[in-house]
Amino acid sequence: MISESMDELPQEYISGLDNVVIIFEDNPSQEQRVKQKLRCDQTLFGLYEGIPRTQRGSGYNLVLPDKITLFKVPLEHASQNMSELKYNIKHTLWHEIAHHYGLDHDRIHALEKKHL
Repeated sequence: MISESMDELPQEYISGLDNVVIIFEDNPSQEQRVKQKLRCDQTLFGLYEGIPRTQRGSGYNLVLPDKITLFKVPLEHASQNMSELKYNIKHTLWHEIAHHYGLDHDRIHALEKKHL
């Protein structure tokens, strides 16, 4: 489903991904929850961890890849059926890729209306 979602997203954003790995985990780790300041009643569908392209300078080399993690259990719990799960994966993936490009939430939401 991640691969299918990647194929459906605007390719100008996908083809420009640089030094990024996309993985999935069952749930956010305790460390990720603490770092994101989540309350016990909150969770994450996805998380971007890395250095956004807008913050990479001339010294950006020999660094570990940025990481986009999609969280399977929260995505499944938020989805009523397979179609909704696919949409939630695509939407979350788009959101995290946008963070890779250094976009803030306002800009992400504006672009979502145009592309999703």
